[in-house]
Amino acid sequence: MKAEANPVVADAVIRLEDIQRNFGPVHALKGVSFSLFPGRALALVGESGCGKTTCARIIARLDRPTGGRLFFRGQDLTARGEAKDEHQYRREVQMVFQDPFSSLNPAFTVSHHLARPLQLHRQSGSRADLAEEIARLLTSVGLEPDLTRQKFPHELSGGQRQRVNIARALAVAPSVLVADEPTSMLDVSIRKDILDLLATVKRENDLAMLYITHDIATAAHVAEEIVVMFAGQMVEWGDTDTVLSDPRHPYTRLLLSAVPDGSRPFVTGGSARFLEQAEKVRSLSRPESTVIEQVGSNHFIRALGVSS
Repeated sequence: MKAEANPVVADAVIRLEDIQRNFGPVHALKGVSFSLFPGRALALVGESGCGKTTCARIIARLDRPTGGRLFFRGQDLTARGEAKDEHQYRREVQMVFQDPFSSLNPAFTVSHHLARPLQLHRQSGSRADLAEEIARLLTSVGLEPDLTRQKFPHELSGGQRQRVNIARALAVAPSVLVADEPTSMLDVSIRKDILDLLATVKRENDLAMLYITHDIATAAHVAEEIVVMFAGQMVEWGDTDTVLSDPRHPYTRLLLSAVPDGSRPFVTGGSARFLEQAEKVRSLSRPESTVIEQVGSNHFIRALGVSS
């Protein structure tokens, strides 16, 4: 069985097929396959170093795969090398980066940050038209235009900066939004607000979204489908609700066991037990398995320690 998430690809905006990426002797991605669809989000979940951000960079054309193919609206971009319409592709595929503090230039105002993509990628019209569009973008992400547009990044909170980053991505009317750990550097108190905003802009703009996170508990807030990654491989994937409620792979269960749960009693030595279980999962997952098991109508796992 082909190791691909959401295999129905006719309407896919983005499709990764058997993507591999090596950095010298390190195999960062090992045969990753999934698709992104309009109005739907896919959560890519796993620990640091599992290959999540490498996937994002390949989709954004900030990196190139060692093997496999990347499709955009059915066209194989890897076969063409550097796309002739790279400018158009970069307009269609936008990223929201993890760090809201370094992704805005401290020397420029919010208005400047939003005006630049409008001027580069869209017909911005008159100065009044540009100001009106900037106000619309700020309003769409929950910011008051008159109070925000002339501020510099250091005058904004972390949550406000991330809202500006989302508005900047939306400025060029993309079809794909890649959100790389968009809440991990924010205060816990405002993370849910940003997740709700991402879900809203996905729905209102009919965006295909890739949501990258190490926090599996947040996937249900944003994504209809989920792919759990471990050591560069997809180990479990399918409908988000199904995978989270009925996890079958030990690594998925391990991630869920780390989610804080006030209903569970505190157990001393929990971190040591977690590390012990993590190492057990690592040992079970060697050698890399190429055998895929279907455990539900849209629920798959990679078999442990089995090679075809």
